[in-house]
Amino acid sequence: MITFGPIPSRRLGKSLGINNIPSQKICSYSCVYCQVGITKKYSTTRVSFYKPSVIFDEVKKHLCHIKENDIPDYLTFVSNGEPTLDISIGESIDKLKSIGIPIAVITNASLLSIPEVRDDLNKADWVSVKVDSGNENVWKEINRPHADLNFNEYKNGLRLFAKEFRGKLNTETMLVKGINDHIEQLQETAQLIKEIKPNISYISIPTRPPALKWVNKPNEKSINEAYHIFADNQLNPELILGFEGTNTGFTGNAIEDIINICSVHPIREDTMKELLRKNQADPTILDTLVTNKYIQKVEYKSNIFYIRKFLI
Repeated sequence: MITFGPIPSRRLGKSLGINNIPSQKICSYSCVYCQVGITKKYSTTRVSFYKPSVIFDEVKKHLCHIKENDIPDYLTFVSNGEPTLDISIGESIDKLKSIGIPIAVITNASLLSIPEVRDDLNKADWVSVKVDSGNENVWKEINRPHADLNFNEYKNGLRLFAKEFRGKLNTETMLVKGINDHIEQLQETAQLIKEIKPNISYISIPTRPPALKWVNKPNEKSINEAYHIFADNQLNPELILGFEGTNTGFTGNAIEDIINICSVHPIREDTMKELLRKNQADPTILDTLVTNKYIQKVEYKSNIFYIRKFLI
């Protein structure tokens, strides 16, 4: 369950996902909008999960099973939790470099005040850091950080990493209706991002089932205001508002593909049908996986999604 995809990414083209956090979600945040669901285990302590040699072998094996036209543009650490909680992520990146595919990391940036975390991420080619708010109270409301995390340390970690990193640095801001989409809040967020000077500042809205059911996307007026506030601050904003498409890679093992992708990335029904078709799999596999509680079927915004169901 370490690798999945490649999946179409609105930021990275074709992305082969690397889930370096095992089992249930382990994270330093429990964001209200998270597509992986609520955090099962809060943590800010870096530990070893998988040996870097195991991650390397799994990526190599996965690449051998996908077709040539599905070779990914990036190998992406996008986890069932916060990838930098893995104390060996830097060593894993070092090993993966020999494959010759650029490496990306999508992080909530909560641990960037730790020098070793910055050193590890400095080895990547492309990094996205989460900046949902420049206001401490809003940060706590939307990201629900671990009690040990300090907002000023989080901001300082962002600044330090931005000064040190030599790859492509991007920010991502998820807008949630009624929390961080007001003009004053957007201006505070833009001011913080301005200090980081990202290559691109992505503005996202919830498009998949969120951790909390009340979470909703802002209206078009708020989204437009966010874009123009970011643009006025020379943040090179880019909106991520729509569905990324159904062109998901496959390995020939439909059950593994479904479970591995669902662990970190809810699969929309049309994408699921395409994945089954590519794998030449019996559609009744879905019923079996749902019945045996490996995945669950949920509805969000008139679309059906399949998500990973972890037994507590």
